[in-house]
Amino acid sequence: MNQLRWDPTLREWVAYATHRQDRTFLPPAEYCPLCPTKPGGFPTEVPREHYDIVVFENKFPSFAPDAVDPDEGGSVLTPTAPGRGVCEVVLYSDDHQATLATSSERRIRNLIEVWADRYEELGSREEVDYVFIFENKGEAIGVTLHHPHGQIYAYPYVPPRTAQLIRQARAHREAGGGNLLADVLAAEQRAGERIVLTGEHWTAYVPAAARWPVEVHLAPHRDVPDVAALDDAERDELAHVYLELLRRADRYFEGVAALPYIAGWHQAPVGADRPLGRLHLQLFSILRAPGKLKYLAGSESGMGAFITDTNPEDVAEQLRAVKTTGERASQGAPATEEGNEPGVEPTGTVVVR
Repeated sequence: MNQLRWDPTLREWVAYATHRQDRTFLPPAEYCPLCPTKPGGFPTEVPREHYDIVVFENKFPSFAPDAVDPDEGGSVLTPTAPGRGVCEVVLYSDDHQATLATSSERRIRNLIEVWADRYEELGSREEVDYVFIFENKGEAIGVTLHHPHGQIYAYPYVPPRTAQLIRQARAHREAGGGNLLADVLAAEQRAGERIVLTGEHWTAYVPAAARWPVEVHLAPHRDVPDVAALDDAERDELAHVYLELLRRADRYFEGVAALPYIAGWHQAPVGADRPLGRLHLQLFSILRAPGKLKYLAGSESGMGAFITDTNPEDVAEQLRAVKTTGERASQGAPATEEGNEPGVEPTGTVVVR
């Protein structure tokens, strides 16, 4: 069942995908379906012994290209629609123990090319209104497969967060402002106190009204609608800056396991509201302190009213202070990285503010 049902009280679609109840849940490493298939071993989703980056359609999709609306339908007030879209899995490495933060800069650069390719392909489909590229990391976030991977959802509608952003961006422009997200970035650059990393083409900052215990946004300096629209220089520096940001997130809480997070690329919608959107990454964690999760309880889950336990300025300062393999970045020199392929030099200059 891949179906959409309209909630008239919030004017939002709710997706139903009941077959996902049976999806694979935390299998032992030797039965990981995302590892390469070894001779005589467990057959996985990838029928080869080694791979670099792999993309395939999710076996338990939230949206499916051939979804059909059930016969019972809905009502005038609560109509239904087929949950027609695409869900893909992106495997970052054939190493089960790897993470993006332990990857080489070259691998991140290749991944950016994959993201751009998938955005163009999925965004061109008639049934798709929005493409969301994201990664869930850590069991606390809800990860059920530990192999390093991300996902891509090609929605048949504009999801609620983006729809709200577009409404506010339109109101901001009608009131005489420019692109809302560009104006937010400019305001953060002027304030300076929440900037974490900055380069020639990208800036990472903790938003002034961050909702999550740890939250950082990464935005291009140029008005760019989506990943596919990035030029080569922007893609080169993104590989460097994103890797540095992930390594800082990994070491945010000293002496504890890597920070669980969700990292998602917010992009412009495919349709008429495209000029109101702007590419940016949102990386956030529900871990408010070592061993303590930020539960979305009464106020957050019941009313959608966030009450945050951490101060954005303190989070930015702590992220800036994290020691990483890219520590030379604070002097304006390219960061070194462990595990780089022979002959590959890191690109870009990133300054830790």
